[in-house]
Amino acid sequence: MFKINDNYLKLPGSYLFSTIAKKVNEYQTANPEKDIIRLGIGDVTQPLAPSIIDALHGAVDEMAHAETFHGYAPDLGYEFLRNAIAKNDYTDRGADIEADEIFVSDGAKCDSGNIQEIFAQDNKIAVCDPVYPVYVDTNVMAGRTGTYDPKAETWSDVIYMPCTAENNFAPDFPDEVPDIIYLCFPNNPTGSTITKDQLQGWVDYANKNGAVIIYDAAYEAYISEDNVAHTIYECEGARTCAIELKSFSKNAGFTGVRLGYTVIPKDLKCGDVQLHSLWARRHGTKYNGAPYIVQKAGEAVYSEAGKAQLKEQVGYYMNNAKVIFEGLKDAGYTVSGGVNAPYIWLKTPDHMTSWEFFDHLLENANVVGTPGSGFGPSGEGYFRLTAFGSYENTVAAMERIKNM
Repeated sequence: MFKINDNYLKLPGSYLFSTIAKKVNEYQTANPEKDIIRLGIGDVTQPLAPSIIDALHGAVDEMAHAETFHGYAPDLGYEFLRNAIAKNDYTDRGADIEADEIFVSDGAKCDSGNIQEIFAQDNKIAVCDPVYPVYVDTNVMAGRTGTYDPKAETWSDVIYMPCTAENNFAPDFPDEVPDIIYLCFPNNPTGSTITKDQLQGWVDYANKNGAVIIYDAAYEAYISEDNVAHTIYECEGARTCAIELKSFSKNAGFTGVRLGYTVIPKDLKCGDVQLHSLWARRHGTKYNGAPYIVQKAGEAVYSEAGKAQLKEQVGYYMNNAKVIFEGLKDAGYTVSGGVNAPYIWLKTPDHMTSWEFFDHLLENANVVGTPGSGFGPSGEGYFRLTAFGSYENTVAAMERIKNM
């Protein structure tokens, strides 16, 4: 008789954002007259930039003619896109990354979950706490996390690095040395970041201890401070210890278009084995590539017009972040984030749990956010709001919260 992967049965509850969607839908069904403002999930709301739309239209027209039709994409992605990524995201920033070290995919979420497949099951992972749930959940599915303690909401074989107000929501080096370290900066969910010198410290730590850093830089476009690295490869020695994940979702509005990439330098090895070659084998075997149409849209992101249009769009969302940050502070909340990231992290009032505050906010202001406990035990007592709504809804949400 067939057997299932019973690691899936170890996962507590449903995926965080599925739970939120279910609760909101139930409330909306019971209260159809309520106008709900959604500032919970990190989905963009502004339309694609004109240069991207033009590229999509052009690529669609190409697909209508035999001489310009495209079928399967190359394993790593089309050269025109990988060359544009290598130049704009790395070479122009002084980072030594070649185009053939870039693997194009349909998004950073998939890559952040799939990357663990190239590592042995007995690797010990370390994660920030709170953390993007995909990092932990996919390792649970792989059988790498041990047993779950429902009271502590932790896994026995996961090293948690608390990110709290006391350490400015940035992790300290763990007491137990991990094999794989997940870092996300600017951070989801806290909106915090670390300086380039602090990131260099993590690179030095990983190289010293033979660990790999999986570095999620999905929110790099929102960095506004000069001393924050846009890529981990700005740090000396990162080529021998770091894998970087990048997304077009938040910088270019591709949440519904789907495009991302992973960088694995050829210098990153386990003994004599290149991790680049392992990921290339996995990529070629299990993935048929992002569509040509989408990759052409990705190329337009790096055009001069595209850069200007997307800078304006990022500015739009960061203005929303400022509205939320200042609105919450005016309302008496303790808040952080919103400077280098489109997320605002607030302390729940009156000793409410994060889910109690979720219900309180939904019922009294008809505003949806994300409970901090959904990101890990250190997220309890905190709450995340996103700046990805419209400006009008963002302003309205702050007025409602002030009037609660």
